Amino acid sequence: MSTTDMTAAPAATASPAHAKGDVLLEVRNLQVHFPVLGGLLRRRVATVKAVDGVSFTVYRGETLGMVGESGCGKTTIGRSLINIIRNISPEAEVHGEILYHAADGTVVDFNRLSTSEMRAYRSKIQMIFQDPYSSLNPRLTVAQIIEEPLRLHTSMSKAEMRDRVGWLLDKVGMRPEQAARFPHEFSGGQRQRIGIARALATHPDLIICDEPVSALDVSIQAQVINLMQDLQEEFGLSLLFIAHDLSVVEHISSRIAVMYLGHMVEYGPSEEVYFEPKHPYSQALLSAVPLADPDSHRAARVMLSGDVPTPLAKPSGCPFRTRCPIARPSCAEKFPDFVEKSPDHWAACPFS
Repeated sequence: MSTTDMTAAPAATASPAHAKGDVLLEVRNLQVHFPVLGGLLRRRVATVKAVDGVSFTVYRGETLGMVGESGCGKTTIGRSLINIIRNISPEAEVHGEILYHAADGTVVDFNRLSTSEMRAYRSKIQMIFQDPYSSLNPRLTVAQIIEEPLRLHTSMSKAEMRDRVGWLLDKVGMRPEQAARFPHEFSGGQRQRIGIARALATHPDLIICDEPVSALDVSIQAQVINLMQDLQEEFGLSLLFIAHDLSVVEHISSRIAVMYLGHMVEYGPSEEVYFEPKHPYSQALLSAVPLADPDSHRAARVMLSGDVPTPLAKPSGCPFRTRCPIARPSCAEKFPDFVEKSPDHWAACPFS
C-alpha cells in the first residue's frame, strides 16, 4: 500500500493505513502533554508526554480494542476524544485532529471546539468509566442518574424520560422498579450496568469503554462483556474498548491497537494481533497472558529487562528500545515507521 494512503504522524512517522469503510471517528497525530511546574515562580521544568503522536480510525459498528501497560496513555486518549481533558487538567496541551464524521456527511474537529460548542456533540459520544463505585453520584437515584443526559441533551417530558429509564434498565438486564434505588444498594456489576444504561440514554454513535470490567469479578466481567456485545449489535454502536486484559480485548474487538509509553506500536485485526503479534512489545504482553488450559502449547515466555521509562524522560527513537530483546543501534535515531506485516496489520518495528 502506498504512503499516500497513510495518515501523517510526527517526525515523519507513518501511521497504519485503514481498510475502506464508513468512518465515524478519525484521530490524526494526537498529542497530549502535561507541563510539570516547579520552583517558587511555578515555571515549567519538564513535560509529561502522555500521548505522543497517535493516529487511528474508528468505523461505524466496530469495536477497536486498545491495550497496554498502566501509564501508556490509553485513558488519556479516551478522555481526549470526548474533549474533557481541558476540564480535568486545564494546563494540558492537546494537539492534533479528532475528526467526527456525522451521519449527514459533515466533519467536525472536536479539538477545535470550545466547551460550549462541544456540548452539541456530547450526546454522540459517551463514556463508561472504570470504577463503577465512584462513577455514579451516591446522592442521586438510578432514575436521576440515567435521566441526567436526557435532561441536558433532549426535550423529553418527565413522563417520556421515566419511560425511557425503564426501557434502558430492561435493556441492561435490570428491573424498571430498581430505578428508585440509590447506587449503594447495588453490586459492582449492577452499578456498571447502570453506567451502561446512562451511556446509552442519548443513542450515541460511539461509547468509550475505559476498562469497564477491570474492577469486577471474572464471572461478572463475562456478563457485562456479553451485554455490551448484544447492545452493540442491537443499536449499531461503535466501541473504543480500553483494557489491560488482552484475552478480553481479543474476545470483543474487531481490531486491536497496542500502546507503549504514549505511542501506538501495533495495530491490526484482533485475531492476527492476538495470535500472531509482530511487535516485540506485543509478543511480550501476550506471552504473559495466563492460559485456561495449562497443557496448551505456548511459545516461550518473553521476559523484558528493566522498567518502563518515565514519560518525563523518554528514550530517544523507539521508546521500547531500552527493553527490547532485538534492539539495534539505529533504534535510537527516530521512532520507527509503521510497516505493514500482513494486510492491514501494522507494527512500528522494521526488525520483527
